[in-house]
Amino acid sequence: MATCIVALTGASGAAYGIRLIEELVRRGIDVELIISPSGFLILKEELGLDIKDKDAARAVKNHIRESAKRRPSLKTKEKAPEEGAIRFTPHDDLYSPLASGSSISRNMVICPSSMGTLGRIASGSSTNLIERAADCVLKEKGTLVLVPRETPLNAIHLENMLTLSRAGAVILPAMPAFYNRPETIEDMVSFVAGKVLDILRIENSLYKRWKKQGF
Repeated sequence: MATCIVALTGASGAAYGIRLIEELVRRGIDVELIISPSGFLILKEELGLDIKDKDAARAVKNHIRESAKRRPSLKTKEKAPEEGAIRFTPHDDLYSPLASGSSISRNMVICPSSMGTLGRIASGSSTNLIERAADCVLKEKGTLVLVPRETPLNAIHLENMLTLSRAGAVILPAMPAFYNRPETIEDMVSFVAGKVLDILRIENSLYKRWKKQGF
């Protein structure tokens, strides 16, 4: 079964990461979940998820199931044969297989990505498992996607993003489009999640594709 590392850090936009996890799991993709200390704070502040390390995988899975119940049914072509698993690893566990280039996980998304996390990865400073796993994905020529949520951007932010882009990472800012006329926050969150799935080459219909005439 395919796997994807998903890390949530201390930038606003926790809903983007949780929505992405939901879609990956629904497609039968296992998620290796890492949450930074600040990421836990953002989950509590923005989504009301007051969770601890040992309960993270279960709490996130319960949350996405409840969210799916409240959401109108989506007309999608993708149906996974079975639901993917969520496995949580503490951000400071550098004994984790994810900290090694021998790990079979070659796809990683940091969503949302704080500028601190982005900057440390750009500089090669691996101070925790999130940054070390990202370093491994880059050096093993995997797919690393960072979803920063910050505005305005200063020159340091821009230079760090350029450094990572040149190293092979994909910088995918949380910038929802409006040509599809979103009606809810959920629509805007789904747009960003859908763009991440596009980069991972996972077919999805989370947002309306641009057409020359109409939608």
